[in-house]
Order: sequence, then C-alpha cells, then structure tokens
Amino acid sequence: MGSRRTDMTSFIYEQLAQRFSEQIHTGLWRPQQRLPSIRQLSEEFGVAKITVQHALHKLEASGLVEARPRSGYFVCQRSVPAVPSSKRLLNTQPSLVNMPLIFQDIMARSAAFDLCPGAPVNEPASHLLQLNRHIGRAMRQQLHHKALYYTGPQGNPALREQIALLYQGRNCPLDAEALCITAGCQNSLFLALMSCCEPGDTVAVESPAFYGVLQLLQQLRLKVVEIPVSPTLGLKAADLEAVVRKWPVKACVITASFATPTGASIPGEEKRQLVALAEQYGLTLIEDDIYGDLGFHFRPEPLKAFDKNGNVILCSSISKSLSRDLRLGWIAGGRHHDKIVHLKLINQLASGQAMQEGLASFMAEGHYKRHLLQYRQQLKRQRDDLLKALNALWQFPFRYTVPEGGIALWLELQKQQDTARYYQPLLMENIVITPGALFSTQGHFNNYLRLSFAHPATGPRRQALARLAGVFAGRG
Repeated sequence: MGSRRTDMTSFIYEQLAQRFSEQIHTGLWRPQQRLPSIRQLSEEFGVAKITVQHALHKLEASGLVEARPRSGYFVCQRSVPAVPSSKRLLNTQPSLVNMPLIFQDIMARSAAFDLCPGAPVNEPASHLLQLNRHIGRAMRQQLHHKALYYTGPQGNPALREQIALLYQGRNCPLDAEALCITAGCQNSLFLALMSCCEPGDTVAVESPAFYGVLQLLQQLRLKVVEIPVSPTLGLKAADLEAVVRKWPVKACVITASFATPTGASIPGEEKRQLVALAEQYGLTLIEDDIYGDLGFHFRPEPLKAFDKNGNVILCSSISKSLSRDLRLGWIAGGRHHDKIVHLKLINQLASGQAMQEGLASFMAEGHYKRHLLQYRQQLKRQRDDLLKALNALWQFPFRYTVPEGGIALWLELQKQQDTARYYQPLLMENIVITPGALFSTQGHFNNYLRLSFAHPATGPRRQALARLAGVFAGRG
C-alpha cells in the first residue's frame, strides 16, 4: 500500500510539471516572465507546496525555468514550440494520404532514429547478451517439434502471460487470453486498422502524427483527418469530440505515452475522457503504446487501463525498449480480438516459436525489468546531452520539446525553413535527418525536425549537429 501512495505522489508532481509546461508553450507564461509564487501555485492547482517545488525542480532540470536568488522562478528565454492553430487544422476535410518517398529512403538507410547510421554505437548491454542466450537456448530445445509445427495464431502462452504481468504493473488489468503476438508494433497497428475499418472510412490522427501510421492509412485507402495536439499533453478529448461530431470517424490512432515526434504524454484524467468519448460515439481508439515503458520518472497507465467495454485496441512491441531486430509485438484487441486473431492467421499464419520462448523466459527471470531500469536513465542522460549540444551549437532561433520519456524530441525552426529540402544535400555528407513534412498529410510542419537521443550526441553525431547548425543558419 505504501508503494502505491509513492507512485501516486510521483504521478501528481509529474502531471503538475506537464501543466506548467503547457502554460509555457501556449504562451500563458512567456520567456523571462516571473512565475507565481509557490504558495500561489499551490492554492491555484490545489496541491501541496512540496509538490509544486518538485514540479518546478523538474522544469528547471529540463531547462524550461530558472531559479533566481531571492526573486523566484522565471521562464527561460528558449522554450518549447507553440501549439499549431486548432481552428486551421480542425477545419481540414478528411482526405486520402499521399506521403513523400523520404520515409522509404530513411528506412532503407536504417536511419529512423539516427543522424549518422554508419557511426559507432555503444557496446551491447549485458541484458542484450542475456537475451541472446535465452533465444539460443530456446532454439536448441525441441528442434524437431519447432521444425514441423506452427504455434497457434494467438502466440506463445508464456510470452502472453509475461506481457500481461507487465501491464498489470502499469495498473492495466490485461489477461493473457486478451493478447495476440504479432510481428512488431507496425504489424499490430495494421491488424488494428484492418479489424475496424474499410477502405474509404475516416480515421482521426494526432497532428503531428507518426509517419508509420500515415503510411498504413495510405496503403489501406483510409481517409485521414488531423487533430492538433499539445507538444507536452497530447490529444485533448474536446478536440477529438469536435472532429467526431463533424465527420464520420471510425477510429482514432493515439500515442498516449511519450508520442513521437513530440514526446507528449496525455494526463490520466484526459485518457479517461477519451475512453468515455469512444464509448459515447461508438468509436474505436487504437493505442500505439510502444514508448509506454520508457518514462524517465514514472510508467504511465495506457488508455487501455480505462477501457471497460473493449473500445481500445492496444498495440506495442519491444522494438524501442529492447531490440529493433527482434520483430515481436502484441495487440490487445478488445471487442475486435477474434477478428484480429483471424487476420493474423491470414496475413502471417504464426510467429516464430524460439523467439517467443526466448523472450518469455528472459522476461520471466526479471531481465527485462532490470534492463528498463538502466535504459531509462541512459536515455534521460542522452536527452540532456542532446539538448546541451543543441544549445551550445545552434546559435539561431529555434524551439524544442523536452520529453519525459521515449527516444525523440521535436524542434521548430524559423517559418521560412523547409527541412525536407535539406534532406538530399545532407545525404551527400552521410547525415540523415527526419523532416517535419513526414508527420502531416497537410504540410503543417515543414519547418520542423525530429531528432532522436537513442544514441549519444558525441563524436560523428555531435559533428552532424554542428553541420546542421551551419545549414539551418544559412552558412552553406
């Protein structure tokens, strides 16, 4: 019981820090402005003074505010980007997707989360070596059986049990029978969309959106309507409702925890309202939870935790938290479960037995949880180092998010910049950027850029950041 109280206290101060961040990036608190006193903030938000202090310390560590002796807290000169105009985006007609070919080129270069994919990487963590041993052991066991038989389409029961336990630790009471193993999160999202939509249906997406989802929507001939999101607090239920009342939306794809590209995380009460909205309008929420385990300070509850009637389809994998190479994911389909299992059978037939068994035993022995404890702190250090490098190297106006989890941040350059036009010239120097144009169907983010802290901002990657400074500043 004591542990539960600690988790809730941490969650309140994290939410409060997110609220303060929202005040900054919407312009309610402007650069160089003095914040209200701790006592005033405590009274305004109905929390203890110590909770306010923790939240301000968090913002100070993230570089959003600074403490001045005997003067209080002030908003730093450089802050996160303003939220795109809600009115402009909400009036957008649903339309079919036509994505630029840059996405395919980035993936062909293995550069989705790396400026310099050919640069040296860290030595493999001990947990990855342990994972390989578990997989190797599983491959050696029952060779004849594995060679002659498929697993059931729902996947290995032991692995599903471990995934269910993982979610139970995030206050999401999933049962192993509610899960189906897939070939990764992208495969899960594909099955989710196939299960609840037909060609020509309208799907709502966050804006900026994950380009992998936009690619799926294009392939499935689904119409898209974009909904603006806060760079820190994500999608608001009121904005989704405005779209649902105007257009015949069948599903909405949401990354509720540490979304790419912004790193936004939706507060618990807003998640509850989104799930209630889905129930009210007969809407399916498709949750991309691939970053849910990568919170630096807390493990947020997924949307699925608030789902009582099967309106949320949860999709995830270990590709961001453990290994890109191990193409194993999962999906909890709610009321669409049976159809999803059938679609998996048609499209994939079965998942590899040895990989599933190896991952299941790796998780059962506690290695995955121990890996996450180390990896979260590593990512936090790499986020801080990336921000320090940017602030040191980029001597021109730009804005950025300071995500509290995930592996990427979102940068806004001056309006006249079009990051996509730099893509090909930078390739000649072995630098691969991820332009903002990939994250919208409507061209709303041409002057934006996603940068990842999945690798340290040192050596060739720091040199690449310095080169980008020259390019974006117009120095050739």
